[in-house]
Amino acid sequence: MHISQQQGESYAPDLHHILLVEDEPNVAKGLELILSDEGYGVEIAPTGRSALEKFQGNGFDLVVSDLRLPDIDGLEVIKDIKQLRPEVKVIIITGYPSVSSAVDAVRMGVMDYLRKPFSDEDLVQAVRKAFPAGNQFTMENLLAESERKVLIQKKEVIRAIETALQNSDFNARLDRGGALDGYNLTDEAKAAVVTGDLNWIRRHVGQLSEEQLGWIYSRLEREIY
Repeated sequence: MHISQQQGESYAPDLHHILLVEDEPNVAKGLELILSDEGYGVEIAPTGRSALEKFQGNGFDLVVSDLRLPDIDGLEVIKDIKQLRPEVKVIIITGYPSVSSAVDAVRMGVMDYLRKPFSDEDLVQAVRKAFPAGNQFTMENLLAESERKVLIQKKEVIRAIETALQNSDFNARLDRGGALDGYNLTDEAKAAVVTGDLNWIRRHVGQLSEEQLGWIYSRLEREIY
């Protein structure tokens, strides 16, 4: 199923956005590192539900998904993703291959089916097939990608603040670290949420509701060490 790279052939990685659906943290981080080193933007979803939540509206170009997930069967996740955006490309990774799942994958339009353990090169080649050389981003694409990331971060900051308003445990965990690990935020944005940096939030997110402002002021009144 794999196509070998021709000797001397080079690739210029595009700014493509990949959703990696993998529930084993060490495996997910390893795959993320491989793909990031190739120049791709990667977001990890550890469950089927989180994958579907991240997928909606985030403009992913490719989904790389395990079949065995803790909450939803991987094929069901792929089916839902294909219903939302039939044109999106999908690669399956699995340690439990079967003829039936391979047949179902083909019917769904999955472009590749990698059996674990696979090599780094196997994964890279499969992803390169999804993004042929020459399919480069235009300046318009690059600007749209930048704007998309800004909008996502704005939404994630608001989501974190709203969660803190409704969940006292989450609010308390902000001081201990790790509470924002599941949010698509830069380190700068995480620091602004934890410390209640109103100036940063206003510059990068915009105006807040009175309730959200109240939460920010409560953070400012506390000493954060």
